[in-house]
Amino acid sequence: MAHHKLSARQYLILGLVAVCAPLGDTCLSRGMTQVPDVTLASPGSLIAAVFTPWIAAGIALLIGFFASYLTALSWADLTFVLPATAFGNVIVALLSRFWLHESISLERWAGIALITLGVGFVAQGPSLTERPASPAKEPERQDPDIKEPPTKRPDVKEPPQEDPDVVEPDVKEPGIREPEPKEIAAR
Repeated sequence: MAHHKLSARQYLILGLVAVCAPLGDTCLSRGMTQVPDVTLASPGSLIAAVFTPWIAAGIALLIGFFASYLTALSWADLTFVLPATAFGNVIVALLSRFWLHESISLERWAGIALITLGVGFVAQGPSLTERPASPAKEPERQDPDIKEPPTKRPDVKEPPQEDPDVVEPDVKEPGIREPEPKEIAAR
């Protein structure tokens, strides 16, 4: 299977996929520490939170992530693009530790290391799955002397062809009444 060579623009898109989501999530986390608790019971506090600077920046970065993610999916398989988002776990951990001053346990660091190792394995594959071309179907050979009628599906019943000018003898036109034999004799 041949590997596709990525252009500089495609590497830039993958970089945006990898960086925008963790930066956006970190901005959201930073902004939410500066507002009172938000509940779905009070939607006004949620709307007010959206307009704080850190949360607005986080939303803008997540929109940038989504746009670059869709762009990458337009030219690469999901199994190639999704690992770029997994690398965001490393960025989130580093930003959380050194910018938000959160403590990260040894188990979490080990999990992040395993995710990064797995991403390294997946990233070695092609960006786009190449599917083998389907072989051309040979036409069926028929004996030229035997003419078979076209096959009809047995479950489809076709209505009989009717000529609108021909009236069947048993069919009476609506609105026209034929006289009874007694009426004819009385005339």
